[in-house]
Amino acid sequence: MHFASEQHLDDGILERAFTLGEVPGILWTPSSASTSAPAPLILLSPPPLGLRKTYPRLAARARHAAADGFATATIELPGSGDRPREPAAEQALADLRRAMETGEPVTDEIIDALILPLVEKSVPEWQAALDALLSLPEIGGPVGYSGGVISIGVRLAVVEPRISAAVLFAGSFVPRATFEEARQVTIPLHVLLQWDDEGNDRQAALDLFDAFGTKEKTLHANMGGHTGVPQSAGDEAGRFLARHLK
Repeated sequence: MHFASEQHLDDGILERAFTLGEVPGILWTPSSASTSAPAPLILLSPPPLGLRKTYPRLAARARHAAADGFATATIELPGSGDRPREPAAEQALADLRRAMETGEPVTDEIIDALILPLVEKSVPEWQAALDALLSLPEIGGPVGYSGGVISIGVRLAVVEPRISAAVLFAGSFVPRATFEEARQVTIPLHVLLQWDDEGNDRQAALDLFDAFGTKEKTLHANMGGHTGVPQSAGDEAGRFLARHLK
């Protein structure tokens, strides 16, 4: 992990941009974190729009987490931001847009081509980032996960034992393989669903929630579109992570 720059935000949070190999990311550390009192960590998974576009939302979530004593980190997803484009993913995205514009069904083949390669590439990168972050003396466990493409969160919840709880955003298409993986999830989950999300299959989101194998899962649904998550829902998600990571 190479730190490229750092700045102190108004509320005493240290923000550091880093690269891990060719993967860029950002780490926010609260002023309370120290080698004698390392901060618990929340992985903030971004949507596939690039860190530059989503920075205001991610930084706002990092500030809220820091107020609860958490460090937070995010990394750029494959094919997003300044990372090289994936031709197969670009074709799948074009197929998805064409189907939605023409009112045709979004087939399992399109969803698989768009999401499954992203999961396969991004999950090992998240695990490598977690290795590097937990090696820092001011960062400690337990670890939570929040946001992002829900299939990535499901895979991490299954394969990464260091993640103790997760907040998942039901706002992306879900491959059939993810439903099978969901049955293996055992950590506490808090799922956010926007009821009127124009780009989300609401029934698929409900079916996925039903498939999760964990004994502790909460579905928090709100009226509104994809970007209309109310502050109260974010606050409740923060309280969920605080309960399970402190």
